[in-house]
Amino acid sequence: MTSASNHRHTHHDHPHDADGFVETVSSACEMRGLRLTPLRLRVLELIAAESKPVKAYDLLDRLKDEHTGAAPPTVYRALDFLLEHRFIHKLESINAFVGCHHPDEVHQVPFLICDVCSNAIEICDERVSSLLGDQARERGFAPRAQTIEVHGVCASCHGEPAGKARAS
Repeated sequence: MTSASNHRHTHHDHPHDADGFVETVSSACEMRGLRLTPLRLRVLELIAAESKPVKAYDLLDRLKDEHTGAAPPTVYRALDFLLEHRFIHKLESINAFVGCHHPDEVHQVPFLICDVCSNAIEICDERVSSLLGDQARERGFAPRAQTIEVHGVCASCHGEPAGKARAS
């Protein structure tokens, strides 16, 4: 079993620890022999500092104040590096980025995205992606990637504790 299978049937709430996340990614780059350039590091820090998904052009706006040569291609190259090495996730439906809670594991996880506050919750339970992969293979389909994003209203926006939100 892969290390990802350790999280197969569990859901973890992840505290927001930007510094710890950046340190974990920096260590992973060092161990893997990857070059975390100053710009890649800064983009990572900006993503980590956000408690919600952040769009590429918002990152660019923040970088322009610090790096006079910051342009869309430079931001997208940094994002591509971080995505390629599984340090961040791209939320396709809202075209935004979030840090990955498990950058050392190969995994595809669903996200719950609140349409009111834009919060994105990473679900660390691979049963859904595993089921979809199994169903695809049973039909002779060779899956390469999955994007599972569920839109709705989070417990905070419902005004109820997590796990107690009423069904819509």
